[in-house]
Amino acid sequence: MIGPMAIRVPLPALTRKRGNPNWGKPIPFAHALPTEFELRVSELRLTAEIYTSSAALHNWCEQNKNRCYVPEWLLEEWQITVDPNISAVISTTVADRHRHTFARFLVS
Repeated sequence: MIGPMAIRVPLPALTRKRGNPNWGKPIPFAHALPTEFELRVSELRLTAEIYTSSAALHNWCEQNKNRCYVPEWLLEEWQITVDPNISAVISTTVADRHRHTFARFLVS
C-alpha cells in the first residue's frame, strides 16, 4: 500500500540567466601599453629634458628607428631618417616570429 499522498512543495525557480549581461553596454577602454621607446627611457631612467644628451638612447634610437616608435622631434633633433618603405617588411617579420604564439591560442 502506498502511504499518504506526499505534498509537493514548489521549489524556487532556478532560472538560468541567458545571454550576454553586457549586451548594449559600451566597451570599456583598454589601458594603453607603453611603447618600446617608453620602456627603454624608463630603463635608462631618463626624463624628457635629458633625452637628447643620452648617448645610450641615441644608439638605441639609431638601431631601432625603423622598428619601434621614436618621437619625431627626437628624430629631427638627432637628424635620424626613417625608411618609410620598411614597415611592410617589419610587420611580416614580427608576424612570422610570433606565428607559433598565435597558433597556440587558436588551437586552445
